[in-house]
Amino acid sequence: MNGKTILLVEDDKKVQNFNKRLLAGEGFAVQTAMTLADVGAFLARQTPDIIVLDIGMPDGNGLDFLKELRRTSTIPVLMLTGYGESSDVLKGFDSGCDDYLKKPYKFTELLVRIKRLLYRVEQVPETVSRGSLTLRLASREAFVGGDNLDLTPKDYALLQFFVQNEGRIMQMAYIYETVWGQPMAGDSRALGNAISRLRRKLTGCGYTITADYGNGYVFERGEP
Repeated sequence: MNGKTILLVEDDKKVQNFNKRLLAGEGFAVQTAMTLADVGAFLARQTPDIIVLDIGMPDGNGLDFLKELRRTSTIPVLMLTGYGESSDVLKGFDSGCDDYLKKPYKFTELLVRIKRLLYRVEQVPETVSRGSLTLRLASREAFVGGDNLDLTPKDYALLQFFVQNEGRIMQMAYIYETVWGQPMAGDSRALGNAISRLRRKLTGCGYTITADYGNGYVFERGEP
């Protein structure tokens, strides 16, 4: 794990300094941020290997920030917070966190969680291929026969969702809630339009997204 960069997002300077000192002693390169604005500025310059993110920040809610981050990034995020209700834990995972640690905690537990997340990321393949379709997971790009599909972040997230659930009929409401991060509320146009765009882009790759009328959609072998 030596050399891995951790971005600590914590507005309590005492806690931040304590964690930074001990993590640096473990061989990590530790960067810090005390506001969400600081996080945004840092991410514009550099991509850390993992983010330790506190929910309650002086300039906003860490969960809202994470939802926005997940539109464009798969950086592993460990939520570090004083909120301990089970509903808060679920909100954290729904927002896109990879793990959740409640305060107060022991440093040894924080260290184990960080190492476990980094190990998990290292086991993920750099690319996933189906026919002539290739997804580059780190850069969130999709290619057919070597040609970049130039997908929007949302369309890429939808395509990755389908690839990860190949052969399974996925309910429209579940797809929307997972990819858009909110209830569909009876409006399926955004989902339908996005699927139509993906079908056109996938032409010639050997796979398509098929409607299972009354049930949902399935990603499977075939052509539009």
